[in-house]
Amino acid sequence: MFKTIKYILFTSIVISSLFLTACGADSTQEATIQTAVAQTVAAQNAEQTASAQTPSAPATSVVQTPVQLLPTLTPLAASPTAQLGTTKFECAKASLESETIVDGTIFKPGAGFTKTWQITNTSTCVWDTSYKIVFLSGDMLGGGYVYNLPRVTGPGQTVPIELVLTAPATDGEYKSEWMLQTPDNYMFGVGPYSSSFYTKIVVSSAEKPAYGVASIVTSFTRDPLTGCPANTLITVYATVGTNGPVEFTYYWDQSDGNESSPKKFLMESATTKTFTREWKFGRTNNQGPKWISFVITSPTSMEQRQDFVFECP
Repeated sequence: MFKTIKYILFTSIVISSLFLTACGADSTQEATIQTAVAQTVAAQNAEQTASAQTPSAPATSVVQTPVQLLPTLTPLAASPTAQLGTTKFECAKASLESETIVDGTIFKPGAGFTKTWQITNTSTCVWDTSYKIVFLSGDMLGGGYVYNLPRVTGPGQTVPIELVLTAPATDGEYKSEWMLQTPDNYMFGVGPYSSSFYTKIVVSSAEKPAYGVASIVTSFTRDPLTGCPANTLITVYATVGTNGPVEFTYYWDQSDGNESSPKKFLMESATTKTFTREWKFGRTNNQGPKWISFVITSPTSMEQRQDFVFECP
């Protein structure tokens, strides 16, 4: 195409030059015409050269670059130990409801047993299985140092913590203490003082171990809790634990001198048994400090007293 344009222009200029020459144009005009012809040809050559040297646009290629993930700006669901407005201390609250294997239970050397603590989550957090049961002190009794909580436990729910343990090979008394641990490694126990929960056992290789009463624990209730009705009932509970099969003799005593008659009771294995005693008060009864005692006279002498105050405002 460029050659055709160049040829037409060149031809036109040549014809014009010949025409002028034929008409008697002077030498100056002829030189001017020749100069124009030369410049025109040069310009066309330059345009053709530039066009020939201009590279065609390369084929477009798609370059895939990694997608950058942006931070999420909406709040994430709170974790069990990081609930909004709470701290790890608020999640670290528990109470001991009950337990198996009475403290002081006698085992043969190497005997296996399962200790269970029923522990209630008294916090406002959800405990997941990243919470742990951690050995604190004493003898591990063949257990491990750390166990994961067996299941998710919400506020107010109770979780059974069961450890499979083994009595040591040597006779003696052993205690194994444990605590709970939050996912951020804060250790806590049970009750208002965050105490450790534990088991105490006795290992004896004797053919006939000296079984007996291992513990007496007392508590009481008042009905109604407050006020001064015609009658107020105080109930005292005495929970007796034995370390094996044993028969014992007991009676109740109280601060007004009203004793019960002695009774015998047979515990067929290492277990616990709760006994109750009621004391009814009227408006005219003397007010002030009172007490009720649970007394064991045989095979050994033991006593546990429960103090309370009767008030009728």
